[in-house]
Amino acid sequence: MKTNNKYTLRLSACALALILNPSYGIELFNGKVGNEHVKVSVGGYAKVDVRHVEGDIAYQDYWIGNFPGGEAIETSHTGFNVGESRLNMGVSIGEVSTFIEVDMYGGGGNEAVSNSTNLRLRHFFITYKNWSAGQNWSTFMPLHVIPESLDFGGPHVGEVFARQVQVRYTSGNWQFAIESPETIGDGDTDAPANAVGLTGVAADPDESTPDFVVRYNLDSQYGQYAFGSVIRLVDQGGVEEVTAAVNIAGKIPLFAKDDLRFQLTAGKPGRYAAAGMTADVVEDPATQTLETESTLAYTVAYRHFWTETLRSTVFYGAAKTDILGRKRSHWAVNVIDTVAPRLDVGLEFGAYSINDDNIDSIDSNYIQASAKFAF
Repeated sequence: MKTNNKYTLRLSACALALILNPSYGIELFNGKVGNEHVKVSVGGYAKVDVRHVEGDIAYQDYWIGNFPGGEAIETSHTGFNVGESRLNMGVSIGEVSTFIEVDMYGGGGNEAVSNSTNLRLRHFFITYKNWSAGQNWSTFMPLHVIPESLDFGGPHVGEVFARQVQVRYTSGNWQFAIESPETIGDGDTDAPANAVGLTGVAADPDESTPDFVVRYNLDSQYGQYAFGSVIRLVDQGGVEEVTAAVNIAGKIPLFAKDDLRFQLTAGKPGRYAAAGMTADVVEDPATQTLETESTLAYTVAYRHFWTETLRSTVFYGAAKTDILGRKRSHWAVNVIDTVAPRLDVGLEFGAYSINDDNIDSIDSNYIQASAKFAF
């Protein structure tokens, strides 16, 4: 009991020091507590963005696959934000560990006076041996191929991007997961799955079967590759269909430290790909019937190192849907330099374009300067 009290006091002191001065480092504790080896670490980064958007698509802090405002809006807007900044903590005791991470994109506040914001939960999961359970990146998402960008997440419109509660099992190169089912576009209330006191009226009456994901990872001297598939039962709004999508992704080392990254998603990924671009279930304008939407999305990125610390990435991501005929893309080029240990500064220029059926093609250019201190 005395050992546990000392341990608790030490953790509290370290945590307080971290709050007062985040530059103290990562490791808070690494040692024995009773018969167990305990490790506590913290991390994250502070990121400041200054972003100017000019064109026919309304300003956003970062581009995804949506249509801001739903119509062309003549825009010339400069925004300042620190929303991408984040904090995380990991705790391991013996063979069991947990990880929690939050960022500052939780909404709330205003720019008139306080510029306050709420925290947003990103990750909170438990790992034990080959098992992982909790909120994490979807197993369908190939993290290693996301381009290095200043725009938060790069070309979301061409990527698989999803984070949700899941149970995952890893065996060698194989990963298998059941993940939280959620269907959008059917007209049912999009109520949170974890709402306290959620009633049967408010809760979605369907979504009884978890999404199933299988993925194979291949690491070799020729690069890192991933082959994934998601299978879902869409049982919503009168539609009952088993849908599937595949993702192929790779990161290929080139000369020196340069690399080429790519991913391709095809099938019926729905909400998993081209974030915000399409619902899972849409109304076919030709027949006025509800159908599951098909999407083709892809991203290509090349990163070049000019010096040991100075590098540039050029990327292009795009997606199109079958039934609604949505076509959207995002390209950019940047230059980023590590000017001090853990401190990156950079400048990025690019554009987001919408060329959906039945509307005139529109786009907005953006230029963004960022500074990021990782700890």
